Amino acid sequence: YIAELPHGEEVLAQALNGEQGVLIPRLAKRFGVADVLIAVKDQPFMASLLYYFGILTLTGVGILGKSILNIPNLVARALYVERLRETWLPTYEDHQTIPRLAENFYLQGDLTPLVEFIEQRYFPILSNRDYRWSNELMVKIAFLTLLFDDRLYMMVSETEMDHGYIDLSLIVRTDRRMTQALDLLLEFKYVDLKKLKLTGEQVRAKSMAELTALAAVNAELVAAADQARRYGAALSERYGLIDLRLFAVVGIGLERVVWRVA
Repeated sequence: YIAELPHGEEVLAQALNGEQGVLIPRLAKRFGVADVLIAVKDQPFMASLLYYFGILTLTGVGILGKSILNIPNLVARALYVERLRETWLPTYEDHQTIPRLAENFYLQGDLTPLVEFIEQRYFPILSNRDYRWSNELMVKIAFLTLLFDDRLYMMVSETEMDHGYIDLSLIVRTDRRMTQALDLLLEFKYVDLKKLKLTGEQVRAKSMAELTALAAVNAELVAAADQARRYGAALSERYGLIDLRLFAVVGIGLERVVWRVA
């Protein structure tokens, strides 16, 4: 219901941004049939409805007294991810392709096929939608919706670690340790096309090596790699991991993605 409302997708995506959550001035005090049918369906209404259904929880109060709402658990997080993925990538071909690409990354630690899918299929969809949230969040959400698998992984996004927040970590569940799935951590950065003084067409025409050589892109790759190594060390210590694979990922506009092993 929420996903189909105007700007409903924005609320679901913002909820997945666990570092900030959803901020609203106040929670609605009640919901009746009339409220659902005729009330203004703004962000406070949608977030309050999700709260009363138990798929958002009150986690704090902001500096201006606004309520901070976050997704309460992994089961609820799966509902958000699945709904956004179904909304954005609804075709039979998408449903066949996504598991294959994700499983390749789980087993091989190679982001290349997944990145090609994001550039060629996913970014054109996201760039044509009128969202008010940041492109950096779009990049993160794109990877999260493609890689989320709570059957195999503890999907930990925005986990507080070493005085910072991990963007996305995929830690193999204890009861799935007999599989060959890798433990994975991804840190995301974003470079706007205006900063590069390039058009989308120019960026699309460049090779991965040419993009990586751009000073602004390389600086973000280095920063993401540094964060990945720092958070990875803390995460490995917490969970006793011996082979956590680390990745630095940089979105360039909503056109290209470059990455490197950290």
